[in-house]
Amino acid sequence: MLIGELSRQTGVAHRLLRYYEEQGLLCPDRDVNGYRVYASDTPYVVARIRGMLAAGLSTDAIREMLPCATGGGPGIDPCPEVLRTMAERLERMDTDIAELRRRRAALAAFRDATEARSERTGAH
Repeated sequence: MLIGELSRQTGVAHRLLRYYEEQGLLCPDRDVNGYRVYASDTPYVVARIRGMLAAGLSTDAIREMLPCATGGGPGIDPCPEVLRTMAERLERMDTDIAELRRRRAALAAFRDATEARSERTGAH
């Protein structure tokens, strides 16, 4: 299938499909005219890529994990690099969440102090 058909089937813009190719996530063949020709299972691969991006994985991580994304259904074959990458990403997310919670608490405390000062001075 050509890029236009892949775009229609997946709802992903041509430009983004070319970006996935630049990142090494898609590897279409070329026909005699130089047009990209995608395999029949490429819509499934694009859906996997989109799902992994939605989970917060980088294109580098997806490139490592994509060879393990075989078969149908959710999840990925448990290749060692997949489990390692997921564990690392989850750890980073946990760290980011903890930092966001700390920053939110600090901002809420600052807001509360500002509101209290405003109430004491009668300024609104």
